[in-house]
Amino acid sequence: MQTTFTDKQLQDPAIQRSNEILRSCVHCGFCTATCPTYQVLGDELDSPRGRIYLIKDMLENERVPDEKTVKHVDRCLSCLACMTTCPSGVHYMHLVDHAREYIEANYKRPLTDRVLRWVLAQILPYPMRFRWALIGAKLGRPFRFLMPDARLRAMLDMAPKHIPPVSRNDDPQSFAPKGSRIKRVVLMTGCAQKALNTDINDATIRLLTRLGCEVVVAEGAGCCGALTHHMGKVKDSHKAAKANIRAWIAEMDNGGLDAIVINTSGCGTTVKDYGHMFRNDPLAEDAAQVSRIAMDISELLVQLDLPEGTDKGLTVAYHAACSLQHGQKVKSHPKDLLKRAGFAVLEPADSHLCCGSAGTYNLMQPEISGQLKQRKVRTLEAKNPDVIAAGNIGCMMQIGSGTDVPVLHTVELLDWATGGPEPRTLQGDRAPEVPILR
Repeated sequence: MQTTFTDKQLQDPAIQRSNEILRSCVHCGFCTATCPTYQVLGDELDSPRGRIYLIKDMLENERVPDEKTVKHVDRCLSCLACMTTCPSGVHYMHLVDHAREYIEANYKRPLTDRVLRWVLAQILPYPMRFRWALIGAKLGRPFRFLMPDARLRAMLDMAPKHIPPVSRNDDPQSFAPKGSRIKRVVLMTGCAQKALNTDINDATIRLLTRLGCEVVVAEGAGCCGALTHHMGKVKDSHKAAKANIRAWIAEMDNGGLDAIVINTSGCGTTVKDYGHMFRNDPLAEDAAQVSRIAMDISELLVQLDLPEGTDKGLTVAYHAACSLQHGQKVKSHPKDLLKRAGFAVLEPADSHLCCGSAGTYNLMQPEISGQLKQRKVRTLEAKNPDVIAAGNIGCMMQIGSGTDVPVLHTVELLDWATGGPEPRTLQGDRAPEVPILR
């Protein structure tokens, strides 16, 4: 694609990077075949190719973003299926992230949009605030019919029936391995996941220590910054990311680290991109070092001696989270691990397509998200599974709200298969109604 950025514009590193990406696009349209929003809406401007044209025009002309451009960029899930499909290697993720940052800085949204986005940015990355918000949503759900905005109704619907108590395993500390130490790793405990489902981190710690890992929860680490990053709120996202980088570098300097382990794939895609995010920052070297050793839990587990299990008599429909299969290019590891542990693993039709969760997308674009959820649930249930497994809390919540089939994190099943407790979701146990607040 031909671009016309001026030499002055190209002095901006963000413009320079976007120019590189735009020039690599050859208009082939392969991306439209795998874009969920294009399939649902049928509008060229709701495809990656269409958004690329809008972003190019906006950036080249340095114009104030118009309502049409903002609408179509907002509708992008950032599922990154287009990057998997693209034969030219167009790095759409960096381009759309730059567009969102530009829109956030130069476009004045309607008041309701500004308020909703501010609320999400001030609540979701903070576990204690999020717990209070979930309690409020549960109390407000009977009055859902009074809500005039579909986004507000989606926020009420987000609250699970049962809010788990705080797990003290998420506090900064170190967990010794069972037997001799093979690796020393830090576990990213996340933010929203700690409020929605504490079983995932607990199962991860049990499994890794059983396989010979010392597991560290680092002091000062928290939200990866993805939720605000994808809203274009760069100051907020970079503040969160910097806190993580400093916390993890401190652990590297104090005992060394073999890996930064992440069990929420949406976070993993962002952490692995810290090197790019901070390429022009004084933290560039530390950020690059963090990105180099960051890995999804499944990537670490294939390096360890996971015991081969006998047939569990359980059929698992595996949902491939977009951030894992497209963002991190991790496709076979979770399925291979589940098979090795003794589960029968099936994949649904169109496994490359998004479930519609996508961070805050299901809250900000509930109609499109709902259509994608229905399609995903339909293809998963068509396999008649006993369990649905996924590697991302957002996908788990999204799919779980549309099916009666138990939805578990992959690591919960692997922990159970190698000596851990049966997951509570399978037992039908319920956590206390009122959470313990830090």
